Amino acid sequence: MSRTDWLLDGARSDVAAERIYTAAAELIYRDGFDAFSIDALAERVHCSRATVYRHAGGKSDIREAVAARAGARIIDTVRRSVDGRSGADRVLTAVTVAVTEIRAHPAGQLFFDSTHGVRKTTWLTASPAIAAFATELAGLADDPAAAAWIVRLVLSLLFWPGDDARAETELLQRFVAPAFS
Repeated sequence: MSRTDWLLDGARSDVAAERIYTAAAELIYRDGFDAFSIDALAERVHCSRATVYRHAGGKSDIREAVAARAGARIIDTVRRSVDGRSGADRVLTAVTVAVTEIRAHPAGQLFFDSTHGVRKTTWLTASPAIAAFATELAGLADDPAAAAWIVRLVLSLLFWPGDDARAETELLQRFVAPAFS
């Protein structure tokens, strides 16, 4: 049970976690995920490693939380773009807008730069938060396998971009749209 602090007007644990996640994001954006360490984070927020673990979890938990926070703006943009759409139109719009927004967001490229090789991208494809976003945004609540495929599709477009946006759009229309028509 979280204790409420009258001075902070909220649960101490929630305030501590938010402070830790904010500092973690700053460190990750500045130095990259490969250089991120719990020791540096603890030093940054002036607490012990145990306090970091107690309020925010380990490195993978923190990475997941930072990714979710960085993705919030992207998710909101994609949500607005797919509102009222369905089927292939919704999926294509979600993929196109997501790829465009991730490419434009500094955190998006940073996370992909930290994955050297295919094996290190497994956290992205296994991320429950990313799978939930894909399921919702592509309108695939009844098909988690299709949502997992969408995540892999977006990753492939991010890792191996086409020569231009028109060529990517043509590939999506030709090969992805029929799967959702």
